[in-house]
Amino acid sequence: MRDPNSEIKKLEDENLYRAVRYGTEETGTNFCLNDKRLINFCSNNYLGLCSHNRIKNAAKKAIDSFGVGSGASRLVSGGTLPHMIIEDESASFFNKESAIYFSNGYAASLGTLGAIVQENDIVIIDKLCHASLIDGAKLSGATLRSFSHNDLTKLEKILTSSRNTKKKETRILIITEGIFSMDGDSPPLPEIVDLKKKYNALLMVDEAHSFGVCGNKGKGILHSIGLEKEADFIMATFGKSAGAAGAVTATSKIWKDLIVNKARSFIYSTAPMPSQAAAASEGLKIINGEEGDIRREKLKKNITSLCNKLEIETSEAAITPIMIGDESSAINLSNDLIDHGIYAPAIRYPTVARGMARIRITLSSDHTEEEVMHLANTLIALRRVN
Repeated sequence: MRDPNSEIKKLEDENLYRAVRYGTEETGTNFCLNDKRLINFCSNNYLGLCSHNRIKNAAKKAIDSFGVGSGASRLVSGGTLPHMIIEDESASFFNKESAIYFSNGYAASLGTLGAIVQENDIVIIDKLCHASLIDGAKLSGATLRSFSHNDLTKLEKILTSSRNTKKKETRILIITEGIFSMDGDSPPLPEIVDLKKKYNALLMVDEAHSFGVCGNKGKGILHSIGLEKEADFIMATFGKSAGAAGAVTATSKIWKDLIVNKARSFIYSTAPMPSQAAAASEGLKIINGEEGDIRREKLKKNITSLCNKLEIETSEAAITPIMIGDESSAINLSNDLIDHGIYAPAIRYPTVARGMARIRITLSSDHTEEEVMHLANTLIALRRVN
């Protein structure tokens, strides 16, 4: 039998060991670590909604009305009004017929993919897609093919070979993201849509990091370029910009019906708490309203300020990777940042490829100009030293 101590030792030797750090305050632009207050530049709380009073009050009201627990899966004991509302609102927001709400993004990936593809189907995925999407594809039993990041030539080669070998009933599914979580860039969606049509494939786009941030009313990358109807499945999570928790897959009614009947993470999991669904719904309302516009504009200013100071190309994303390469060097830089009052852990394998370690900076609309400049100046100073 393998000794777990040897496995931990190997992780430590390779600078891949991780431990959870616990903060003592609500999620925001500060992280209190061992009584030391740090500026938080690693949260996905892009619009600063995690501690918004409207969202907290919506959750409290739902607890008073519907209790805390859901009791069982929705197919056993039924859903609640907050579950129905978040699904209806999400479908409308993403311009789809229907949506299904899961407890989190991982459950949405595993459940959706396990329902829509199976053995003899083919999933073609960008290599930098989130691990949950890769795991969902693997567990579905479908043949998994990957293409180099945003490599359309490779994607078409796989599509060509897939079309030549597939049977009449075989489904081909292309998966990409609106904004890639570790790099902050976007795919060439118009060209991917063209390939999807040419080879009669399905398309899934994970808008987890673009939802709330990009496009009019934060509707995401697809909506910003007028292609939301071309994606068969749009996924989005409420634990980032929306300041709550849970995730949805927005799609057509017939696909939703299939997911409800076949998604194991939906069928065999106790339903999310009604208060969680109510909080997600309130977060969506803020994103879709005037306050959401104001917060997106402030976030955009913070992104522009940081990129200009670091002399890098401005992006739509709130994600800025500071590439280091070596795992040990990334850990050292992260520790140095803590010494300067900044919380931004090193991102290492297996989250990213070996030798591609980085500091993943994420900005919030709640960060002040002074905090952003402190981050930029500290990074410049420390990178000169390192």
